[in-house]
Formats: sequence, structure tokens, C-alpha cells
Amino acid sequence: QVQLVESGGGLVQAGGSLRLSCAASGRTFSVYAMGWFRQAPGKEREFVAGISWGGGTTYYADSVKGRFTISRDNAKNTVYLQMNSLKPEDTARYYCALRINSLPEFRTDEYDFWGQGTQVTVSS
Repeated sequence: QVQLVESGGGLVQAGGSLRLSCAASGRTFSVYAMGWFRQAPGKEREFVAGISWGGGTTYYADSVKGRFTISRDNAKNTVYLQMNSLKPEDTARYYCALRINSLPEFRTDEYDFWGQGTQVTVSS
């Protein structure tokens, strides 16, 4: 099994920044892509960002392009999400997910393992 543990969430004012981390442990794979998703109360879980195994390919939701940056450190089995210029509409629980494939995808059902999430709240 794989354990994914997110951290770095919290309460921040609009315009502020947060950096989320997701550490993977347990079973290892030769290559895997990582994604960040979020879910607000009453809404479906949505794709935020994804990164390939080598880090050379990244995908972003239109709503976060130019504000969020996904990165990874394979030596530490950790993926990051730097979130700048945060808006109240970014308030959600953020989840990291692992896909046993070199490339990320946008759909939740393409991912094999999920973390428990970390809450991000942006006040206006």
C-alpha cells in the first residue's frame, strides 16, 4: 500500500500564499505521476494541478494558472503545491493523488492512491 500525507494547509487572507506538501511512503513504483485536487463543500472534487514523473510535464486548471505551481522532489518522495495570490474561491480541502503512470491526468478515477487532504481557507 501507499500512504500519502498532505500538510501545509491553514487559514490565510486573500492575496496570501501557502505551500502544500504531500509525502509518499510505503510501496514504491518505478515511475508515478502526482496530482493535486480540491473539494469545496457541496461541490465535486476537481483537478488543480498535475506533474509527470520527471517533472517536465505539468498541467493546471484554468482557475489556478499563473498563481499555483506544482513541483516534486523524487529523492524525498514529495510533491508540492505553491499557491500564491489566493482567493476566497480557493477555499477547499486539498488532496494529493498518485497515478501509476509517468503522466498525470485530469480525472479523479485515473489516480490509484489518495491522501486524506488538508484544509485551505482563504478569508476575504
